[in-house]
Amino acid sequence: MTVYGATIREVDVVVIGAGQAGLSAAYHLRRRGFAPYTGFVVLDADDAPGGAWAHRAPSLRMATVHGFHDLPDFELPAPDPAAPAREVVPGYFAAYEARHALPVERPVRVRAVRSLPDGRLRVETDRGGWTARALVNATGTWTRPFLPHYPGHFAGRQLHYAAYRGPEEFAGRRVVVVGGGASAVQVLSEVGAVAETVWVTRRPPVYRDGPFTEESGRAAVALVEERVRQGLPVRSVVSVTGLGPSVAYRRAEELGVLRRRPMFDRLTEHGVAWGGTEEPADVIVWATGFRPEVTHLAPLGLRGPGGGIRMAGTQAADDPRIHLVGYGPSASTVGANRAGRAAAAGLVRLLGDPRAAAPAAVPAQRS
Repeated sequence: MTVYGATIREVDVVVIGAGQAGLSAAYHLRRRGFAPYTGFVVLDADDAPGGAWAHRAPSLRMATVHGFHDLPDFELPAPDPAAPAREVVPGYFAAYEARHALPVERPVRVRAVRSLPDGRLRVETDRGGWTARALVNATGTWTRPFLPHYPGHFAGRQLHYAAYRGPEEFAGRRVVVVGGGASAVQVLSEVGAVAETVWVTRRPPVYRDGPFTEESGRAAVALVEERVRQGLPVRSVVSVTGLGPSVAYRRAEELGVLRRRPMFDRLTEHGVAWGGTEEPADVIVWATGFRPEVTHLAPLGLRGPGGGIRMAGTQAADDPRIHLVGYGPSASTVGANRAGRAAAAGLVRLLGDPRAAAPAAVPAQRS
């Protein structure tokens, strides 16, 4: 681990985050000629490799993972389907960092990114400062779980999917699972075997019969891309792809727990209620998704009136120095890979080929 002092370190590109999107961006930056530690560096807030995968529930097995795509130029060795994803994927990420000699510094928590008068960026962290000509933000969403507000007070336990660790602690309880995506289905497929469950969603879930094809993937990504082009709040790709056949889905179907009820209108002391009808509950699990972690970018003023960051591909439309990967349409393992490649290509166009003798200057940006 590097010991940081007061010195400000200088690089061409800072990558924030070492999950799938950050590692893909780092791989492509190195392949394009950016040198480790002088051309680029990756700052990761975690103590060890793995990104969000290291924080997933121990009960999530590789057989029940909702899709995974290999990082570029290194396949994930065929895992044991019963192996915990939180062990397999972090091990793969660690091997990937070593194989490609990626300059990952950890644990480093980025506090703020600010624009300097000379057109560079200052990246402020809990372990010192960096300056860069450009930045790739790959912080994902895991650290910002979304909990919707409903009126009333529930005296039982509430937890977000991010804090879910498996079904054992819910045995014999009555559990309300909120959410219409893959995370909710995973919880239902596990908790439904040991507890009584009630499934509620805001909208009827959308099911698809077949696998997620490249054609359907492009159509889904296009819908999400249109939102980020307009600077609207990000929607997940899963929200427009629908629920497809999976091990978790089939298990939940066999358990008979996929009987969806509409969203309740309030919490009560001992459960949830629709009008005058109350459903008793011991626990509420909110599988209600996540929001992008971009609070450290606030000093750059990238958020528009629509509430989101207006994007042009992976680039922030209002600041060509900033690329966001694992954001919006690239918030999936296959999307993250493509975004990492696109961001690296965009930064070569902006900064010049790092293998050339005289790279182009960075245009000054507003503070």
